[in-house]
Amino acid sequence: MRALRLNQWKSEPVLEEVPVPEPGPGEVLVQVGAAGACHSDLHLMHEFEPGMLPYDPPFTLGHENAGWVHTVGQGVTGLEVGQPVAVVGAWGCGTCAHCAAGLETYCERPDLAPVPGGGGGLGLDGGMADYLLVPAARHVVPLPDGLEVVDAAPLTDAALTPYHAVRRSLCKLGPGSTAVVIGVGGLGHLGLQVLTALTATRIVAVDGRDSARVRASDLGADLVLEPGPETASRIREATGGCGADVVLDFVGSDETLATAAACVRQLGDITIVGIAGGTLPVSFFGVPYEVSVQTTYWGNRAELVEVLDLAGRGLLHAATTIYPLEDALAAYDDLTHGRVEGRAVVVPNDTFRR
Repeated sequence: MRALRLNQWKSEPVLEEVPVPEPGPGEVLVQVGAAGACHSDLHLMHEFEPGMLPYDPPFTLGHENAGWVHTVGQGVTGLEVGQPVAVVGAWGCGTCAHCAAGLETYCERPDLAPVPGGGGGLGLDGGMADYLLVPAARHVVPLPDGLEVVDAAPLTDAALTPYHAVRRSLCKLGPGSTAVVIGVGGLGHLGLQVLTALTATRIVAVDGRDSARVRASDLGADLVLEPGPETASRIREATGGCGADVVLDFVGSDETLATAAACVRQLGDITIVGIAGGTLPVSFFGVPYEVSVQTTYWGNRAELVEVLDLAGRGLLHAATTIYPLEDALAAYDDLTHGRVEGRAVVVPNDTFRR
């Protein structure tokens, strides 16, 4: 089969022929229908060196995956061959306290996990291939009726990540509240939809691109702003001087974090989702009283089930650009240069026509 392999750090991936995996006990082999190309893959290719992560190449890229059950290993029940499924991306040990609570993104026993701190496409072979071997059936989620695999794949990260972030702050997002979405890109446009689906909050969207601001307005944002020196004051003005109850920063630069701190309300939340490398100085007088500053990473299986349910009901949809597997490098090049609207999704040719 074909697979897009990252063979060493600071290199471009290569499309190679590799053997089709065979599932062992408890494992599931998925015929890949679609795999999302994520900005975090660019970090894997270009920024990391040996020893920086708890795993090393070679491995196949692709941590946003959906397809069809192809074969199952001994002991697997509840899945049928040909069944459309999405794949949970984070593969923990399954036994530590966090994994037992369904929080495999925060596995505390990396020595027992299939790969420390990662999963398919992150240290182990991912879905930019014709087939994906999933090490445990619990990481496979059946798709609801009406949701196609090509639409489901990017939701496993690009929707699940903001969904987890929003759920963490749901108690602060009732009627009369305000949420700010900074960056209406691949994750942000889905975060905005999650806010609309789950809450009654007023939504302020901030983005420097004309197309993204138009999209934010179309998706239901109540106020759409360009970033700049007056952005925080305009948000405070729109909230009667109080500020935003929740700020979701899908960029994470110095500038966006400074805006978040300047526009958040007392007792509010600043959630850093984007990994642009910015920092936010926190001191007693540096942010309003009792503001919580938090980072979040991905989401869990139970939340993915909820995300897919929302998508199956038409309440979540990722804007996508489709690339055949042999053009996956072009997808990453377009991501690098900002030419992708929404999410880039790579499909093997045979499944694309399915």
